[in-house]
Amino acid sequence: MSIRELEPDLTGKGLRVGVVQSRFNEDIGEGLRSGCLAELARLGVADADITFTTVPGALELPLALQVMAQSGRFDALVALGAVIRGETYHFEIVSNESARGITDVQLNTGIPIANAVLTTENDDQALVRMAQKGAEAAQAAIEMANLTNALLKAVK
Repeated sequence: MSIRELEPDLTGKGLRVGVVQSRFNEDIGEGLRSGCLAELARLGVADADITFTTVPGALELPLALQVMAQSGRFDALVALGAVIRGETYHFEIVSNESARGITDVQLNTGIPIANAVLTTENDDQALVRMAQKGAEAAQAAIEMANLTNALLKAVK
């Protein structure tokens, strides 16, 4: 028996990636952005193949991602932001709804989206995680773009 196995591929050369960052908790967003863009470059994604934009907050991420995904101009997208617990239920609403919206866009369009919206108890937790989470999101976006392309070829 010969099983065809698709190996993880982190080659970013030639891939077009869109990155959308929430401006709320901007310092943490900037840390996420820095980690993400550095890792995309390390993986071989050319600067000219990266489109970056910002939105006011985490709840606005899905709409911007949807417009980008529907454009047909991107192989993968990355969502960056931070939702930090406060004293009200608003944290749960923003965390859950932004994640649901991002997932819905990904599933409805078939464009992979790496979700690097941190949801933490406090600023310190977010600051510790931001650079690594940004880099991990870049890796996930590239791997999923390559896997999606390989799967589409395999089913033809």
